Amino acid sequence: MIKFGPGNLRIPRFQKPVFIVAGGLTDFRKRYPEKNSSQLCTEAMRMAVEENDLKVSPEELRRMVNWCVYSQFADHFGDQLLAAAKIHDYLGFDPLGNIEVKTGGATGGSSVLAGAQAVASGYANCVPVVGWERMDEVPTKVGNSYIASAACKDFESELGWMYAAYYALMAQRYQYENEVPHETLAKIACKNHEYACYSPFAQNPGKYTVEDILKNEMVADPLTFLECCAMSVGAAVLILADEETAYRITDHPIRISAICGGTHTLRTADRRHMPILLLPNEDEDTYKDYFNGNRNDWPGFSSFLASRMAAYLAYNMAGIKDPVEDLDILETHDAFTISDVQTYEDIGLRPYGRGREFIESGDAYFEGKLPTNLSGGLIGTMHAVGATGIFQMIEMMWQMQGKWAKFHADPEMWTRFGKTKPDDFRDLQLTNPRRGCCISHAGTGSHVTCTILEKP
Repeated sequence: MIKFGPGNLRIPRFQKPVFIVAGGLTDFRKRYPEKNSSQLCTEAMRMAVEENDLKVSPEELRRMVNWCVYSQFADHFGDQLLAAAKIHDYLGFDPLGNIEVKTGGATGGSSVLAGAQAVASGYANCVPVVGWERMDEVPTKVGNSYIASAACKDFESELGWMYAAYYALMAQRYQYENEVPHETLAKIACKNHEYACYSPFAQNPGKYTVEDILKNEMVADPLTFLECCAMSVGAAVLILADEETAYRITDHPIRISAICGGTHTLRTADRRHMPILLLPNEDEDTYKDYFNGNRNDWPGFSSFLASRMAAYLAYNMAGIKDPVEDLDILETHDAFTISDVQTYEDIGLRPYGRGREFIESGDAYFEGKLPTNLSGGLIGTMHAVGATGIFQMIEMMWQMQGKWAKFHADPEMWTRFGKTKPDDFRDLQLTNPRRGCCISHAGTGSHVTCTILEKP
């Protein structure tokens, strides 16, 4: 049993405030043979410095940078070790220092955490965080095996060398413990594919019924193809700064009020029973009857301690008392529909065992109390792994700045990526969202970051 000491649960704090000042994306595709990784990162950087209504020129901003963080899940895909060094050169940042971060699917969130730590400590005051993934230079089957290597190769790889197989087992266990019908999971897929229809960046948009999802090709029982994230190619750039620098660059920076990480054992079977770590909106009575049914331990095989740990630290750092009431927008790491409903519980949107209520109540929709994955998420829009956690924060920044339509509704943006803006386009700009949360998740819950963004 894990027992925390007083230092383990110390709430982090920044020595200096940290802000996001700009973000840029490519579109995301299954294959992108016409552009290499350096070109994609340059394209995302160009959007960040040229199209975010900044008060400084791109060259002025380049001269303000004093540290860089790079985010790539796997060297295997592009067959290039030290790829970050190559991209650093292409972006014109030599001879400034840089680091490259790798924490599986959470690499994007972890990279922003590393950049925020540099700014918060005073080590740097202007830090681009650049993420990408090149997943189209190997066959899909090989790519799946590379990704599956982020689980424990000694014990779990024999389950099929495919992450859908790992999560299918979790889904079966979760459904047994909590009596959750497959239709509930399918609603998540329907929502995220639909929201992707309104994004020029999206790879897998589509309007589906629950029946369409359930009858789609089975990948690993109970998960169908449309319930699984996309393997993508693309890039994302987020620029961080301290307060003084942020306001020199833009009149509308977005503050990172918290960004925290949690981990758990790589091998899922090594996860030991422990008391539930309570979030600010929970107390001991919340779970007094929880273990009387089919659930007999926590976190077990169907909850993510890493997510709970990251949320616990971030909520306390940012002063979040009740996430559904205190947040206006949420981006989860919906690699699979099952991981999404698990995350609803891990971050306290509903108590454990009741995650289905968040989607079934309507709270997760654009019209609901806490709109979730308006970007289309990983299921509808992308999972170019090194870019994913960064992509989430860019989408949220644009929502908070009231610029969602600038980057999604302009027909020229669709044309740029060889697409046509749909006739039934919906404007998903929220009315004055002030605070939001992004979850970046790796493996079967081995690494997770939780970020709270808010308007100053």
